[in-house]
Amino acid sequence: MSDGRNTSTQGNPAPESSSGPTSPIALYRSVGEELHHFDVDVEAASLTQRGTVRVPAGVQYVWPHPSRRYLYVASSNRGPGGAGVAGDTHHLTAFRVDAATGALEPHGEPVPLPSRPIHMSLDRTGDFALTAYNQPSSVTVHRIHRDGVIGAMVQQRAPLDTGIYAHQILATPDNRAVILVTRGNDPAGGRPEDPGALKLFRFDDGVLSNWASVAPGGGYGFGPRHLDFHPTRPWLYVSRERENKLDVYRLDGEGLSADPLFVRDTLGGPRTTQGRQAAGTVHVHPGGRFVYLANRASATAPFEGQPVFLGGENTLAVYTIDPKSGEPTMIQSADAHGYHVRTFALDPSGRLMAAATIAPINVREGSRIASVPACLVLFRVGDDGKLAFVRKYDVETHGTFQWWMGMVDLPGRG
Repeated sequence: MSDGRNTSTQGNPAPESSSGPTSPIALYRSVGEELHHFDVDVEAASLTQRGTVRVPAGVQYVWPHPSRRYLYVASSNRGPGGAGVAGDTHHLTAFRVDAATGALEPHGEPVPLPSRPIHMSLDRTGDFALTAYNQPSSVTVHRIHRDGVIGAMVQQRAPLDTGIYAHQILATPDNRAVILVTRGNDPAGGRPEDPGALKLFRFDDGVLSNWASVAPGGGYGFGPRHLDFHPTRPWLYVSRERENKLDVYRLDGEGLSADPLFVRDTLGGPRTTQGRQAAGTVHVHPGGRFVYLANRASATAPFEGQPVFLGGENTLAVYTIDPKSGEPTMIQSADAHGYHVRTFALDPSGRLMAAATIAPINVREGSRIASVPACLVLFRVGDDGKLAFVRKYDVETHGTFQWWMGMVDLPGRG
């Protein structure tokens, strides 16, 4: 076991070895069109690189089948928020996961999608792939055959209320409904604010039907980005990107509570930048006692002819969860040890967290400019839920992004 000292590893994690056992947990991360596979040593808090596969365009999001025998990758050549690139290549691709090693092999042909998929997931049975698109805001549902191959798109029977700027889509724990998180947009360039909402749809054999829209204040000043469910209680934790807030809702057979049960700040202190400061991914600990949220800042301003970090908070907020009420209380604002953590994940035991920053960034160090690379950062998770930094691995993104990262427990190990 590692002694827990803070360490930094330059370059990539340990390269593939031809000997020694493989891990029961695989970590996958994307760099551009590539999806890289690593073994995870939870005890030592370390990674060993194993292999790489490619998809037709830049990886946008990835989701494992409930059996963990297949992995589904949404990809697009459209840049974030458009980024001036319209994009013409959008796909959903299936891979077979080797049950013992986590190695990936293509499984059927990539299926074309109508536009950039910003998020995708599978329903609780693994029978359907749910895909969210931000521009235009919309959703699709594809059947997943019993052998894991992606099937035909399910035709929806009526127009769906998909809000403005969809950002995440998830089936509820009972699989009877689907929630689409729609962020809206801040006012900009003389354009008024677009309201955000949580859109609920009833879900029946792949068919969605409008059910409810939860939008406190009409959705103004309400910019939800990401949600996660408590593993055993009827609570839903929602990060509000545009307001740096964490909301808690009650979810039951009647739907979501119209207003949040609790609203909490996500930043560890006062806002310190005029640039974009945004709340991001939120995950509830597998044990249900803690919830984690990423705070992101990566805006730049010119300095000596180069774009340089403007300032802001890059942290992982840690909250305890009251077991009776679901109320979150912040107990730590942990340094992310990088800039702009877009995705992070907990291993299935809840003892290790991995966080991924998206791209290199220039920062000022006194009178000089230093380039900080993208990285994978590993933290131990204490019994009290707090994070302790162990090490980080620098990542070469080659002008693209480390856009997604996650961990999967393998069915053939453990």
